[in-house]
Amino acid sequence: MLEVLDDLHGVWQRGGSAAMATVVRTWRSAPRPAGASMLVTDQGEAVGSVSGGCVEGALYDLGQQVLADGQPRRQTYGVSDDDAFAVGLTCGGILETFVERVDQSSWPELGGIVADVAAERPVAIATVVSGDDRLGKHLVIRPERTEGSLGTQRLDDTVRADALGMLASGTTGFLHYGAAGERMDEGLEVFVMSFAPPPQMFIFGAIDFSAALVRIGKVLGFKVTVCDARPVFATAKRFPDADAVVVDWPHRWLAQQQVDQRTVIAVLTHDPKFDVPALEVALRTSAGYVGAMGSRRTHEDRLERLRAIGMTDDELQRLHSPIGLDLGARTPEETAISIAAEIIQSRWGGSGAKLAATSGPIHPGAPR
Repeated sequence: MLEVLDDLHGVWQRGGSAAMATVVRTWRSAPRPAGASMLVTDQGEAVGSVSGGCVEGALYDLGQQVLADGQPRRQTYGVSDDDAFAVGLTCGGILETFVERVDQSSWPELGGIVADVAAERPVAIATVVSGDDRLGKHLVIRPERTEGSLGTQRLDDTVRADALGMLASGTTGFLHYGAAGERMDEGLEVFVMSFAPPPQMFIFGAIDFSAALVRIGKVLGFKVTVCDARPVFATAKRFPDADAVVVDWPHRWLAQQQVDQRTVIAVLTHDPKFDVPALEVALRTSAGYVGAMGSRRTHEDRLERLRAIGMTDDELQRLHSPIGLDLGARTPEETAISIAAEIIQSRWGGSGAKLAATSGPIHPGAPR
């Protein structure tokens, strides 16, 4: 939805309407992830994509129907690989879409959602996508309050509690309930789309490798901060792509930051007086990835120093060191790509092997 949000808001502001088709579930090698959206406006425009061009024509027709009668629809596209070209989903994957009409009466909360996204404030939208007459109802969830309703107070309270956990991790996906909002039951499916602030990447060490990692981090969507205690090196001029450049001891600065499971911490100083205190703090946070640069000898020396200050084996198991995947990288840019590859692998659970040498679904954890 994020990629069409500005266009959707423009239609909404002028009092118009649009049919929004959102991918809510995928199987196999579907081309777009859950949350991808396409609009069909009341002026006949098509905006965005849910499949890279495979099923947009069919969704355009379906969107016209939703605009005409206002009834939400759920539609699945995709067939086996052998037949994929017949219906246009050439990758052979399967995607499930939910199509609904958006206007000022059906989505009065949209203006506030747009403002939250622009200000990087966390907000989630919970939508009933299957079940009873509550189909298409919305609940907008923020850490401090909610807007709208899914039909009953019990369901609103239950969904809010569950969706807040998804929002904290930036997760988009399904929640399932009984008709009255009972957990661990079926009959009512609620799709939660999370708009969380960009994940943080903290890079310690103002060196050439850091500058390359800053650029890769921005491509991956991170908000990137470079921190180093040496003011002559930690300058905005040397790191123009960074969101912030901080002159401070890394461990002292890190201890004051908000860290969550999406946070990446890369310690590139390979100097014990900097990296050991920084890693002591980093490995005791909830950061999803903590990596440290250095040779294997440096790594072994670093482990000894960390154990000497009381770090446990469980804490040290979280450390990715030497940092990165074995890609044969030599330059700072190549090394940054190897680090980024390991960050992605750590997040999604890939093997790191060549896809040509593997079998089964390309996306780890995806149903066959």
